Amino acid sequence: MSDNWKSGTKAVHTGTRRSQYGEVSESIFMTQGFVYETAEHAEQRFIASGDDEFIYARYGNPTVKMFEERIAALEGAEDAFATASGMAAVSGALTSMLKAGDHVVSSRALFGSCLYVLEEILTRYGVEVTFVDGTDLAQWEAAIRDDTKAVFFESISNPTLEVIDIKSVSELAHAKGAIVLIDNVFATPVFSRAIEQGADVVIYSATKHIDGQGRALGGVILSTREFIRKTVEPYMKHTGGSMSPFTAWIMLKGLETMRLRVRAQASSALTIAKALQNHAAIEQVIYPGLKEHPQSALVKQQMGEGGTVLSLVVKGGKEAAFKFLNATKIGVISNNLGDAKTILTHPATTTHQRLPDDQKLSLGITDGLVRVSIGLEDETDLIEDFVQALDAAN
Repeated sequence: MSDNWKSGTKAVHTGTRRSQYGEVSESIFMTQGFVYETAEHAEQRFIASGDDEFIYARYGNPTVKMFEERIAALEGAEDAFATASGMAAVSGALTSMLKAGDHVVSSRALFGSCLYVLEEILTRYGVEVTFVDGTDLAQWEAAIRDDTKAVFFESISNPTLEVIDIKSVSELAHAKGAIVLIDNVFATPVFSRAIEQGADVVIYSATKHIDGQGRALGGVILSTREFIRKTVEPYMKHTGGSMSPFTAWIMLKGLETMRLRVRAQASSALTIAKALQNHAAIEQVIYPGLKEHPQSALVKQQMGEGGTVLSLVVKGGKEAAFKFLNATKIGVISNNLGDAKTILTHPATTTHQRLPDDQKLSLGITDGLVRVSIGLEDETDLIEDFVQALDAAN
């Protein structure tokens, strides 16, 4: 790999390992284990494995290694560990580094499963967690202590699309010696500059934009080589959260087209957000790329574009939101995002339904909120479909 390659080239070629047959497309090494030439060779590999030496699929695999190296090059990270799902990446990154008595500061606006890991699992084992309003730097500064081990947040919150200042929060955390972990899925690897802006650990659900075609679950943790190989890898390989070779191959194929897909989706998202702003059935359109977004200046500085997801607050609460969802003809009702198909989600009754009503309200997850992940369909078709569905809701 050339250090001078641009991201589009890296996404196609970085990390490629070819067998003796010289295949063009990456090989899928579907094996649970590997053969050693001698007993001495086996002993030596268990002492210290080289970059192209593997022991067991749970520890590493040539296809998985290709994906790890490619996504690390795109993100500007030293190394990566691929996991079985996005939540395996979130829980693995946090659990591998924390112990009883440690203190974590987290933004309050999180995906429901992330909240469960922080509120239920980590605290069960003696980790203290403090939640703050992620957009309020004063709250971060007040909450981060001299003994804080880590801070965690979604760079863009799910589903209300609040944007957190990575550089400023990282500076506050590093001043106290804390590690900064970011769930960066809404920013996507295409628009991300998280490591450059101060993040120590970047986490993706590869299920989303990296695959982006609804085929497989996957995740990845990106950081320094020391953190990945000395902290994350021992935990993940012993607890079984590793990515499968076939999934890694799917993700490699996804990376080849990710830049084209995500840029097209973000462009459509902005056009659609503008088109729906003044509809009579809409109380609010939330999209980080709109100038009306509270952190629009930060979005331009931090990402450049607003991403692929917007949220609509439909007048009339749950009844109107459901009418809108049920009247759409192109978008599908599901709970994923970052897909080639436009996906609509009602967070209050699905992804965030376990939250108490007062907590939903404090996070802005109202009964009228609909999250819309824009796909690759023609944007004029989507606008026409959304307008007729909103007319039905109104």
